[in-house]
Amino acid sequence: QVQLVESGGGLVQPGGSLRLSCAASGMIFSLYTMGWYRQAPGKQRELVASITNGSSTNYLDSVKGRFTIARDNAKNTVYLQMNILKPEDTAVYYCNAKHITLQFVDFWGQGTQVTVSS
Repeated sequence: QVQLVESGGGLVQPGGSLRLSCAASGMIFSLYTMGWYRQAPGKQRELVASITNGSSTNYLDSVKGRFTIARDNAKNTVYLQMNILKPEDTAVYYCNAKHITLQFVDFWGQGTQVTVSS
């Protein structure tokens, strides 16, 4: 079965960096657009960044210039490099896989906590 396993979250001071990883298994990785979402307490889940198999990317305005999404198709892994972190980036970050043609085929990871605080 499909599994998305995130890692790399943690506590970091404002201005610091973290790199999240999401390892996928049980799927043909190249058939999926991969994304990172986040959900802060009391707020709706929002798309932070996404990347197609052709490496086209899309970012939430508030993270542009600070976050970078990348994928390694040989390792079935997607990354989110987060730099210049701010307290408002604090959230649970979720990895997502959306099939490129089957719109109802959609998978989620379990989430990883990112806390930005001094």
